[in-house]
Amino acid sequence: MAPAKDVIIATENLTKTYQLESQEVHALCDVTFTIKRSEFVAIMGPSGSGKSTLMNLIGCLDTPTSGTYYLNGKLVSAMSEDELAHIRNKEIGFVFQVFNLLARATAFRNVELPMIYAGARKKDREDKARRALEMVEMKDRMMHKPSELSGGERQRVAIARALVNEPSLLLADEPTGNLDSKTGAEILKLFHKIHAQGNTIVLVTHDRSVADQTQRIIHLRDGEIEREERKGG
Repeated sequence: MAPAKDVIIATENLTKTYQLESQEVHALCDVTFTIKRSEFVAIMGPSGSGKSTLMNLIGCLDTPTSGTYYLNGKLVSAMSEDELAHIRNKEIGFVFQVFNLLARATAFRNVELPMIYAGARKKDREDKARRALEMVEMKDRMMHKPSELSGGERQRVAIARALVNEPSLLLADEPTGNLDSKTGAEILKLFHKIHAQGNTIVLVTHDRSVADQTQRIIHLRDGEIEREERKGG
């Protein structure tokens, strides 16, 4: 049964098992939770807890061994590779610890790229890229290449690229992991601004001080949800 309309993510008994030679590794076991539209949630846990596996499933980068996953009312756990690729491009914006920017392209071209893949018209692409860069306060640096930008500026460009297709979900994997504490705090402030505009954000982290910035923390351990915790956000 599809989840309620105000629920953007719903998983039930989500399980991922890998076969390593003759051994089965249970990366995730029966993970069940929901995230409502416009929530700001952290998925937190130590190394090996299943955070990356869960992020890959939520981000439609991988499929579960068993269990169900609904994103925006669509049963994505049963989709083909082509269908998942379409969902990734239209519904999800990714922000990674390593910024994954094209070195030879300007900030503007890096942000425009997802819309080229989506087949958007040139004027629409350029208008949206400009707006996204303005939102992350990079209007004056949009013609610079990544090598001419600081780490914090590069992450801002990566966030603009994630937002440019107006996704239903912003998925951030250790987004402050490569930044000093002052720059990291500025990036978290930017996430709060994006959240205040109604965006749903799921942030994967092992850092308690980062998780404390969100409204709710889902704690993972050994591939299972250990507990959930509500914060001020």
